[in-house]
Amino acid sequence: MISVVVRSHNDAGVIRRTLDALTEQDCPDFEILSFDDSSTDGTLEIIRSYPGVRMFPPDGLAYNPARVLNRAVAECAGDVVVFNNSDAVPQSADYLRRLVAPLRDSAVGAVFGNQICRADAGILVRKDYERAFGDGKISASWRHFFSLVSSAARRETLLANPFDSAMQYSEDVEWSWRLKRAGAKIVYVPEAVVEHSHNYTLSEVRRRFYNEGLADGAIFGGGRGWCGFAGGLGIELLRDAAYILRHGRLCELPGGMVYRVVQRFEFWRGARKGAARTVAK
Repeated sequence: MISVVVRSHNDAGVIRRTLDALTEQDCPDFEILSFDDSSTDGTLEIIRSYPGVRMFPPDGLAYNPARVLNRAVAECAGDVVVFNNSDAVPQSADYLRRLVAPLRDSAVGAVFGNQICRADAGILVRKDYERAFGDGKISASWRHFFSLVSSAARRETLLANPFDSAMQYSEDVEWSWRLKRAGAKIVYVPEAVVEHSHNYTLSEVRRRFYNEGLADGAIFGGGRGWCGFAGGLGIELLRDAAYILRHGRLCELPGGMVYRVVQRFEFWRGARKGAARTVAK
């Protein structure tokens, strides 16, 4: 049996599409569990309109993603747990079957699916998603990459290796990196596709990528110096400009450059601080 965990927060604009796609999966035995974080925009009312979805109210504590995920795993009845964010819309009726198929190999610890952007995605958001997902060749060359947005693992693996509640951001990266270091395979499944992307304001970019940087520094340690940061940023800006021009979106070049500088600087700043905190412990 497969248990599908759907976390949500004020996703009324998209969650119906997600639940429709999940409930219509060509999969013989699965359940859907909903864990909503006190939505106020009608999300809860939409979820309640799906009688087959098991709903679990918030635990009343300050939101911590790892704690919510561990609680969800404990409530699952399936041997395999799929994590599918409420704003990640499966793109085919065989999505679940495709996503979990590699778990038949006992050496595989976790899998994650392909994410394509929504139609309104910003030009550099689209570029980043294509590099991170797509055929998987680019991200395969990175030190480590994983996304819980569309992912799965055996329940026994999750119970033996719970998410770390000390992580307020990137709990999925820390968890999958821990599995990988223990010898488990982390498999990307490009055939299992969801539609999912976000356009962040600059203030949201600052907050999100600084916190992701903090987590990155805590997980991997190190942290590049100023020269390493500047060199990496310069290469990425050239790549961004080429992508924007290739797609005929010249008017988005100035805003795109600002977006990239803020994103990369805040991540770098957070990573250095996160690494320093780890060393100090």
